[in-house]
Amino acid sequence: MNQHILIVDEEKSIRRILKEILEFENYRVTEVESGSIAIKKIEEEKFDCILCDVKLPQTDELGVLAQAKTACPDVPVIIISGYGDIEIAVKAVKEGAFDYISKPPDLNRLLTVIRNALDKNRLSSEPKILRQSASKKQEIIGSSAAIKRVLELIRRVAPMEARVLITGENGTGKELVARQLHALGSRNQKAFIEVNCAAIPAELIESELFGHEKGAFTSAFKQHVGKFEQASEGTLFLDEIGDMSLSAQAKVLRALQEGHITRVGGHKAIKVRPRIISATNKDLIKEIKAGRFREDLYHRINVFPIVVPPLRNRDGDIALLSGYFIKMICEEYGLPQKSISPEAIHLLQQHSWTGNIRELRNVVERLIILSDQDISEEDVADSVAFH
Repeated sequence: MNQHILIVDEEKSIRRILKEILEFENYRVTEVESGSIAIKKIEEEKFDCILCDVKLPQTDELGVLAQAKTACPDVPVIIISGYGDIEIAVKAVKEGAFDYISKPPDLNRLLTVIRNALDKNRLSSEPKILRQSASKKQEIIGSSAAIKRVLELIRRVAPMEARVLITGENGTGKELVARQLHALGSRNQKAFIEVNCAAIPAELIESELFGHEKGAFTSAFKQHVGKFEQASEGTLFLDEIGDMSLSAQAKVLRALQEGHITRVGGHKAIKVRPRIISATNKDLIKEIKAGRFREDLYHRINVFPIVVPPLRNRDGDIALLSGYFIKMICEEYGLPQKSISPEAIHLLQQHSWTGNIRELRNVVERLIILSDQDISEEDVADSVAFH
């Protein structure tokens, strides 16, 4: 069943916008216009997340938050704050709210905060299962010696606070390793915050990482809490860190050295203590020699290295991975389960897999769509470009 989100806001237009966005993302949504109705709903129904306006008629300030923390303490509450309500929103976070978003809602921030909140909710409701298996979604599939070595390294370092640098080609599953490190660690009930350093323009990455104060630059209409603060008690995953600009590298190094950050346009030093996990598909030693990566930052983030092997070095895992993807994709599409012949697996093992696990998953999905029955050697030969 889809995850259930409660929206509490007096403004019908805000409720409608949020409902449309969330239903498009396949969430199940209940919307109410007052705190009293919300409190009744919270007592009667089960929700996975609550979005609540900071000010509601005929309700004490933060009354819904207080009731939710009493009735369902594991359900994350995200505060919706209007212009001028930031101080109340910050107070709400201090009193147990997961985070806050401003009106009008920014789509990317809204969805990111909700995903992080739901991740926290799932981890806190299933801690024993997650500590043992890191959840089915985060499972690393394989029995080859190469992947067993990675799993052993994860097992050893996950309970520690050591910074981890994950390296490997594109599509090998570096993010999966990072998520499993978090899920098996002592911070698994706190937020896992991901930053794709390659996807953020150089002029925006400082604001994204450290936040900014209102008026810090032309488009800074409101205060923004950066990723270091969001992940302060949890894990900050710096993906594609090899693509980070040198100026941003210098600021990240300072944050790691000093244990505090300053928002853009601000003067107050804010203490932060996220666990840092980094990943890159680049050879950082070569990047250092070329002057594109700081050697001092490299030594800060590379306390415990994990190298994720390419799929071509794990051909014995292709049968397991193919079976896993077939089961998962058939379930997603609502199709009867299919099987794959040993001859088809043998042919898949001959492929070079330059796109690694990501490419294999795409190939399996294509084979499921094109195959009328079970997947044969002929299906693979017709669908995969061998080279």
